[in-house]
Amino acid sequence: MLAQLPPALQNLQLPLRLRLWDGHEFNLGPAPSVTIVVKDPQMVTQFTHPSLDALGAAFVEGKLELEGSISEVIRVCDELSNALLGEDEDSNPVRSVHDKETDAKAISYHYDLSNAFYQLWLDSDMAYSCAYFETGSETLEQAQQAKFRHLCRKLRLQPGDYLLDVGCGWGGLARYAAREFGAKVFGITLSKEQLELARERVEAEGLEDQIELQLLDYRDLPQDGRFDRVVSVGMFEHVGHANLAEYCKTLFGAVKEGGLVMNHGITAKHTDGRPVGRGAGEFIEKYVFPNGELPHLAMISAEISEAGLEIVDVESLRLHYARTLDHWSERLEDNLEAAGKLVPDQALRIWRLYLAGCAYAFARGWINLHQILAVKAHPDGSHELPWTRDDIYNP
Repeated sequence: MLAQLPPALQNLQLPLRLRLWDGHEFNLGPAPSVTIVVKDPQMVTQFTHPSLDALGAAFVEGKLELEGSISEVIRVCDELSNALLGEDEDSNPVRSVHDKETDAKAISYHYDLSNAFYQLWLDSDMAYSCAYFETGSETLEQAQQAKFRHLCRKLRLQPGDYLLDVGCGWGGLARYAAREFGAKVFGITLSKEQLELARERVEAEGLEDQIELQLLDYRDLPQDGRFDRVVSVGMFEHVGHANLAEYCKTLFGAVKEGGLVMNHGITAKHTDGRPVGRGAGEFIEKYVFPNGELPHLAMISAEISEAGLEIVDVESLRLHYARTLDHWSERLEDNLEAAGKLVPDQALRIWRLYLAGCAYAFARGWINLHQILAVKAHPDGSHELPWTRDDIYNP
């Protein structure tokens, strides 16, 4: 059986077992913790160039089966890929067309999968973005509430403030801002499934007088400076590099003078926005977030500044997102049977790899998460922000 495997695989010392379609097994090292079941004979030769997108695609398409914890599968497959390919830094930046129709289809593909599916592994408020772990020991529920609180405090939200929530999702932050801080909220999304459930939850909490949610593209937002505060959480990843300037100018036009803008989103490792991870980014582009593009912190910061906003605070929550994704992945793995009844098998395979893979990527520093707070200063350069950050942590 050894002779039938590519020579490149014979000298690896990895905790990995290959089980071939005919039942024969081959250990690539001692004490295998992961087994890859090869169902398609043509896959054997592809193991000589095991990029993560190729391995992921083979699993999604049923050419491979995986045995072992999904987090361990991700780790071992990355070690296999690294051993044979090395650190691949030659990928090119992604540049996609981002018109309204294309973006609406991409959002629908990802977010209109099944509300019930998302409910299986998200917190009760269905916050589908990085949580905030103040000590590291919080439950997912506690950390997502802490994230809402952290955002509202950074925005210095006050009762009666008019808050624009760009990409409001299932409305968790909007409801929190209205309920806990007395804000009036206008939220937008491109997902019909999200909007329907978000409106139901607003009505259930009796917050209709404070919250209005609409199906609206950010490019159609009013530009009359009517909002006291603007928050965008986990949305600008869908904007695209080519549209970042328009996105930032739109936020500038929406907020009043003296108002604050918070952009919370995933950022790239490289300044030109090219993906890392030996094909991991390509897998996400194909199967998870069509047309998604991650700008580097320097890129989005430049566009925010060029739009006329002044950046006053930047915080990295990279390890917070790694932990958030660990929670999501574990919750999904604990509910695989229920999940299989809600979404097609291929979709479930995609999401298992996606959540565990992103947890690994954040932990390794392949991608980051930054909260960027900016102010639209008055014409004389003044604003009303406190002199220090004390009010954020000691309200």
